[in-house]
Amino acid sequence: MSHATNAAPVFSFEFFPPKTPEGAERLRTTRRRLAALDPAYFSVTFGAGGSTRAHTLETVVEIQGEGQIDAAPHISCISSTRAELLELLSTYRDHGVRRLVALRGDLPSGAGGGLGDFRYAAELVAFIREHFADQFKIEVAAYPEFHPQAANAQKDLEHFRQKVAAGADAAITQYFYNPDAYFVFLDRVRAMGVEVPVIPGIMPIINYTQLARFSDACGAEIPRYIRKRLEAYGDDTASIRAFGTEVVSRLCQRLLDNGAPGLHFYSMNQAEPSEAVWRNLKLGARR
Repeated sequence: MSHATNAAPVFSFEFFPPKTPEGAERLRTTRRRLAALDPAYFSVTFGAGGSTRAHTLETVVEIQGEGQIDAAPHISCISSTRAELLELLSTYRDHGVRRLVALRGDLPSGAGGGLGDFRYAAELVAFIREHFADQFKIEVAAYPEFHPQAANAQKDLEHFRQKVAAGADAAITQYFYNPDAYFVFLDRVRAMGVEVPVIPGIMPIINYTQLARFSDACGAEIPRYIRKRLEAYGDDTASIRAFGTEVVSRLCQRLLDNGAPGLHFYSMNQAEPSEAVWRNLKLGARR
């Protein structure tokens, strides 16, 4: 099945909200560098159980207030009541935010009761549409290699279809290093009648130990040849980054060549790893 699209690719970068003044200043430097690539937006994550709620709001308001690149906050329904979400969404709207990433969100460690008024992202999307109509463009998550808590592959696809049916405009995938996982996922959801853009999430390879921990937790597969090469480099950071840039650049090029509607980089609040891939793709400075 063809995955080609006539629209220009959409590029974006994701940050996590800094918790210290030093981290905030480092992120400002990163933002200035990545803003030169003229992305469509910067997204800002939301910690497990809403643990970074205030920091997310502060970061989003600062980005939006700079008036250069649109900010897209992650909105999680875990540990949130309807009243809290209405207040938060109204605040974002009043600050000029027009794009959201709507997620179920990660459960806080040791979570028991008190998980909030919603259980699934589809309910959150429907709630936003009910109260704000089309004031926000809503992105949701997609899992080409399937959500680690999904009962089975088919149920995971059905959950994705429900999020789109509830009003999502587009999706961003969990990161992956096997492009076939993305293309097969796309074929499956298109066969279910889902036509929204599904933008690949891209994780630059910076630190092998950290990547392995993330991947084991979220269900993203690191192909064996990549794992073995990274393991062999040990503490040789320069070689890890050079090989990682090569692998991720090749992945991105194949995705774009085969019609991916854009790329969403998980920046880890660093500019250089994403910039290195950008240079390899010959996308050029856009400002």
